[in-house]
Amino acid sequence: MFECADFFPVSLSGDTGLDNSAFGPNVKHVLKVSLDLTRYEYYNIGSYFPEARDKYVVGKGFVDGWNGLRFDYGNFYASKTFFDPSKNRRILWGWTNESDTAKDDVQKGWAGLQAIPRKVWLDPSGKQLLQWPIEEIETLRGQNVQLSNQELKSGEHIEVKGITAAQADVDITFSIPNLDKAEPFDPSWTNAQDLCGLKGSTVQGGVGSFGLLTLASEKLEEYTPVFFRVFTGLYKHVVLLCSDSGSSSLRKEGLYKPSFAGFVDVDLDDTYKISLRTLIDYSVVESFGAGGKTCITSRVYPLVAVFDDAHLFVFNNGTETITADVEAWSMAKPDQMNN
Repeated sequence: MFECADFFPVSLSGDTGLDNSAFGPNVKHVLKVSLDLTRYEYYNIGSYFPEARDKYVVGKGFVDGWNGLRFDYGNFYASKTFFDPSKNRRILWGWTNESDTAKDDVQKGWAGLQAIPRKVWLDPSGKQLLQWPIEEIETLRGQNVQLSNQELKSGEHIEVKGITAAQADVDITFSIPNLDKAEPFDPSWTNAQDLCGLKGSTVQGGVGSFGLLTLASEKLEEYTPVFFRVFTGLYKHVVLLCSDSGSSSLRKEGLYKPSFAGFVDVDLDDTYKISLRTLIDYSVVESFGAGGKTCITSRVYPLVAVFDDAHLFVFNNGTETITADVEAWSMAKPDQMNN
């Protein structure tokens, strides 16, 4: 069943949003559908010809189906965009469902919530959309900590202290000095989610896994890792981003806790660096890899790592040393937003 269809224009140059009526040679269009069977959303990019009976033609190289691009590779559904004329941007609102049991949902008295609104625009390559939390979110930032040039050898993790780990905004740039030890990529690994389940955060690779342990208990009995893993492909390195809400040793019964994952279209041979921004809000972990190329939202229900008992770590389980530059903020509640 097709749900929550969306159709909107994007500019071929820059990140400026467009009014819905825009079309022409410098404009492409995005067609998105939410598919009830998978509970995921898929989009493609093409050309709209209003003079030809409202004809939409999917662009060359884009998949029109279940193997197509997605706004988010996690628990994110029923999204819609709108044009914001005050700041000339297109904003995406998405819904993140509960992963709890139906019984617990009834006891809570509510189920599901809106994810952080995102600005959406076309990547300069024209191959996909980019997404980033709207700038207003930054007004919620409070206490700030910075960790510069943190060297993480194989098996090491460093705690990010001085912020509220249960409600935080974390921005990291990882530097990878050596890509030579990246493990070979098997061409049969076409499903990122399956690959994340196979190569989880604790499975040692050459380059990765490395990333964040969010909503973690002090002794790491439970945590939700958000991490990268790098493989050597036929023509360039293949980058996987995962959010593995099912990896903790502590598990509440009846939860839907899959390994969410997506591939990241980035050329590491150019910069040897990759970024990760993650917004943590008690039961929601939203991650934006490589400047918003790949996004993953997870619902998490920690048993121990709640409120002041939640911790945040940067980690590396690859054999190759990784360097991290971290900046993190405590986040206030929306009703405490500065006007």
